[in-house]
Amino acid sequence: MSSSKYKVAIVGGGCAAMTAAWELTQPHLTDQYDVTVYQLGWRLGGKGASGRGVNGRIEEHGLHLWLGHYDNSFALMREVYAELARDPEQCPIATWRDAFEPANWVGLTDPNDKGEWRKFMANFPPQPGTPGDPRPSGFVSFADFLRQTVNLVLALINGAAGLEKVPPRPVSVDSSMDLVAEVLSYGQIVTLAALQHALHVLDIVLEKSQLLPKKIYSDLIEIIVAATHRLIEPLLVDNTTARYTWEIIDIVLACFRGSAHHDLINDPRGFDAIDDYDIRDWLIEHGADESSVNSAFVRGLYDLAFAYDNGVPNGAKLAAGQGLRGGMRMFFYYREAIFWKMNAGMGDIVFAPMYEALRKRGVKFEFFHRLENVGLSSDSREDEDDTPHVSSLTFDIQADLKGREYNPLVDIKGLPCWPSVPLWQQLREGDKLAAEAVDFESFWNLEYTGKKTLRVQDDFDFVVLGLSVGSIPHTCSEILAHNKRWRTMVEHVRTVPTQALQLWVDEDLPGLGWKHPSANVSGFVEPFDTWADMSHLLPYEDWQEAPGSLAYFCNVLPAPDIADYDRSDAGFPRRYHELVLQNSETFMREHLGHLWPNAVTDKDFRWSLLHSETQGGSKQRLSSQFWTANINPSDRYVLCPPGSIVHRLSPLDNTYDNLTVAGDWTSCGLNLGCVESAVMSGRLAAHALCQSPPLASISGYDHV
Repeated sequence: MSSSKYKVAIVGGGCAAMTAAWELTQPHLTDQYDVTVYQLGWRLGGKGASGRGVNGRIEEHGLHLWLGHYDNSFALMREVYAELARDPEQCPIATWRDAFEPANWVGLTDPNDKGEWRKFMANFPPQPGTPGDPRPSGFVSFADFLRQTVNLVLALINGAAGLEKVPPRPVSVDSSMDLVAEVLSYGQIVTLAALQHALHVLDIVLEKSQLLPKKIYSDLIEIIVAATHRLIEPLLVDNTTARYTWEIIDIVLACFRGSAHHDLINDPRGFDAIDDYDIRDWLIEHGADESSVNSAFVRGLYDLAFAYDNGVPNGAKLAAGQGLRGGMRMFFYYREAIFWKMNAGMGDIVFAPMYEALRKRGVKFEFFHRLENVGLSSDSREDEDDTPHVSSLTFDIQADLKGREYNPLVDIKGLPCWPSVPLWQQLREGDKLAAEAVDFESFWNLEYTGKKTLRVQDDFDFVVLGLSVGSIPHTCSEILAHNKRWRTMVEHVRTVPTQALQLWVDEDLPGLGWKHPSANVSGFVEPFDTWADMSHLLPYEDWQEAPGSLAYFCNVLPAPDIADYDRSDAGFPRRYHELVLQNSETFMREHLGHLWPNAVTDKDFRWSLLHSETQGGSKQRLSSQFWTANINPSDRYVLCPPGSIVHRLSPLDNTYDNLTVAGDWTSCGLNLGCVESAVMSGRLAAHALCQSPPLASISGYDHV
């Protein structure tokens, strides 16, 4: 190994950290960086970690679906699988196409005044392109996004009124203002044809980037909104089925009005300019009806983002700009499928291949390393002239290895996977640790066998801090003591615990009474508002006699704020684990029948449906399934409430000249808690160290 290589310590094993490791070890940088990953416990993955339990069952932190606009994430996985070059004769998931499959059916649920739940099912058509391909043009403006909503309203209006699609008449840029003046001269739009024409005019203006004075643009929007309410609302609002269509139109009309009021087309910040508002409040302020903003469509957006501060429904808060940006990318910029499901656990599909490929590139992995302190140089004070930097990293060694390194993967039907518990036989006193069921990932487990301190220059030159924001207060006390921006970030970038339930059922979906295609469903009742049929995973598990179906449920979990955690309270995890079990039983008894009517009888769940070797009643049968309380600081979901986005740190921030941060909690261009945000952040972190990848190649980073 060349001594001229820069030594990079990457702390954490989630999507952002692994992406940074991937970018720093690209072939054109082979001789420049010597990368070591330091990871808590026995597996990679962060919030996306999964494990294999009894019968090879996939056990996840929750429901992990990828969206079709995740260009950076899919590009990364396409590179990983291509470089790994698995033999399809030996491995059942050899290519990225084997790893992911389209999931175009999406469902939403809404309660009615009879206590029933109406279901809205949509099959999103495949769109051109392959996820991960470079976009034809890098920059997407707010006007580009707004054009998509204009065409959506046109399509919905045409469908509602039974009109043919009328192409706009060709015009020159110079005549755009004349067209607007013509529409405004109507004073009032009285026919559907005139409404179509007005929407075409708006689309033409946006397409030509002919920016209008705010008042003229606002007047054009108002005449369109008024006409749509007068001509279209009566056709839809009293029709139970068609009301869904009106709710979408009403929401989009409020977006038109809001964009005009805030002059977002001319504001270089685009969506970010309205991040001080909650999206519901912003929509209502600009004319949306309360029934529309409380509809399944908006609730589904909050559910997708786990946007419930403190884990309670009345804590629903989502920054308007981020909600709109995420929603528009989701619906208008997907390739092939709006959602993609993985064909095994996220650990198997994402992190096992990345681990294997990075090992081949020479990256070293140090498992069972719990970061306890990021030490600063003596000159790391805000009022010093010298550039502050990280001088040390202190770890607790959680377990001693029998061999030189830990080999973490197991084989399940030919697929390399992470186990749900450590491979005890590789650890000293492994039998004792197994008997005690030591949880190396628990924040409340403070045991260690030794200490390790890394020193700058001797052990590292650069640090990529790839931990979740929830871990920052417990690992970066020196930084927080001396840096106000970091303190403000920790205060405002909030997180929420989540809960997940997986059920293996001895009946298929039609047998359970579900009358629709296999789908991803949201907007349902607490404590599990989101459900996905994951029965396609059963062939990748290791059953002698497979269940009939597999269901994943997830939601937020009400729990104390991180600041109120007592690390000495060893019983805290057990109490919340039992709470999720209780929530699961209540949900199955009282609510699951709305989705699976044949799974209940006499107002109780048919517990014998659960695929289990355990006999007995509800608790005994349910105890054989899988559920989890994601309460560790590093497992909590990152929120984006109003007023918080401006306080996020960027991976490009150079306050500490040998430190960059990476995670879905950073400012990365898509400031939502998702895989794509994490991958974008990891790419930015690598760029901060070596100017690679180029910023222009990070898809979505330059979008408004």
